[in-house]
Amino acid sequence: MTKVLLVEDDYWLAEMEAGVLQKAGYEVEIAPHALAAIELVDTFMPDVIILDVLLAGSTGFAFLNELQSHGDTKEIPVVLCTNLAEQFNDTQLGAYGVRRVVDKSTMHPSDLVVAVKAVLG
Repeated sequence: MTKVLLVEDDYWLAEMEAGVLQKAGYEVEIAPHALAAIELVDTFMPDVIILDVLLAGSTGFAFLNELQSHGDTKEIPVVLCTNLAEQFNDTQLGAYGVRRVVDKSTMHPSDLVVAVKAVLG
């Protein structure tokens, strides 16, 4: 089963997104902040990460930098799920392992399933 790590500090949104992903057949773990996500990457070993940019205590980019600094984690595809989608371009994000951006302000929950399928090929 494909494993998805969902890094989202909005509990209600994280639960709703996890439910949609689980219904689509994915195993999902939720991390409410970057430190928890770093720990879960090592224990859960996800196939893909869905990451919010604005997190309590740290930004998603601090987490992305941590992922990129390790050979075993830098290849994990990342889907950025953020209200700041229009502020980023693919060139900037590619260096961080981001393969897809989903705009929270306009998304439908099933858009995350589409994004996960797209980055896993």
